[in-house]
Formats: sequence, C-alpha cells, structure tokens
Amino acid sequence: MTPTTSRRPYDTFRPVTGAWVAGAMAVASAVVFVLVAAFSPMPLGTDPTMSLVSRVAIALIGLVGAAFLWRYAVIRAEPSTEGLRVVNLVRTHDLAWEQIVRVGFSGGDPWAVLELTDTEEVAVMAIQRADGERARREAARLAALVQHHHRPSGGQDD
Repeated sequence: MTPTTSRRPYDTFRPVTGAWVAGAMAVASAVVFVLVAAFSPMPLGTDPTMSLVSRVAIALIGLVGAAFLWRYAVIRAEPSTEGLRVVNLVRTHDLAWEQIVRVGFSGGDPWAVLELTDTEEVAVMAIQRADGERARREAARLAALVQHHHRPSGGQDD
C-alpha cells in the first residue's frame, strides 16, 4: 500500500498559482525593462556614454528583478525514498525523513511548515495556501510520506 491515495506519492510538490504569477511577471519584467532600455529616447544634450550606462543599468535592474521572480517560480519540494529536498526562495534544505517530526498547515500560515527533530522549522513554500484545496491535499500527501517513513520497519515496504 502506498503512503497516500495518490498514484505517485513521490511526485515533486510545486505551487500552482504563485508559480504561474511569478513566472509571468518574470518574463514581463525582463521584456519591459529591456525594451525601455533599448528604445527610450535620449534627452537632448545628454552625454552618449552616460546614456549607454543608464540604458544598461535599466536593463540590468529588470533582469535582476526577473531572476528573483523566476526563482520564486521554480520553488519546489522533491521527495525521495531517502528524504526531502526543499527548494525555497533563498535556501535549499536537504532533509532525511527521520529529521521531520510533523507537517503543519493550519491557521493563516501561507505555507506548509516542517517541524524538525532539532526543534527548528522549515517552510515548504511549494505548498501554498493560495492553491486552496489542492494545497491541503498536497500537505496531507507530504504528511503521509513523513508518517510512512517513520514506521518501525524504517519506511521500507515488506
């Protein structure tokens, strides 16, 4: 029996709404800033060198913003038989199943939260409240995986 009713319990957890919005905004930001930098008119009497520096700076600001948004678009949690890799906005956590005590997703928390054996908590940004019922199902799937790997047999199927 699998640890959840899903046909593939080890599928990667990914947000839907937040990732789609962030990805679209990343592309839009890059395109708009690069177009503004390339096609904005040069004011009369402006030093051409400074105009070039300004244009490059505008394009770079847009590309840095797009890179940040893209990073948000690719957050995920990758379960395996050994543990869970949580790729959040700034940091990636590699956790063994034995380190995870509980999966929390209650109240007004924006993301699921893993409680660890060392009393630390790790947000799982891949499971976002903005995804509604889907997020609740994904949190339940993750909790079932944690429970499955905490069985006395060490999480191995008989």
